Amino acid sequence: MNPVLAEIYSTIIPSAPFVIAAYALLLVVLFVYVFSIARGFKKAEAQMAVLEEAIAELNEKNAQ
Repeated sequence: MNPVLAEIYSTIIPSAPFVIAAYALLLVVLFVYVFSIARGFKKAEAQMAVLEEAIAELNEKNAQ
């Protein structure tokens, strides 16, 4: 093997587990963030549905 490549690989390979762990942690954090945002959207949609229903009931009462 080329001595230059051997030196490059010897500096990169020992740090590979840390790089892999960093990417894995980043992906886990990203998935948790996306999950929490999606849950918040569902909660907001449910609240909007309740509000729309209440507004519709008020409009019916006012129309009568």
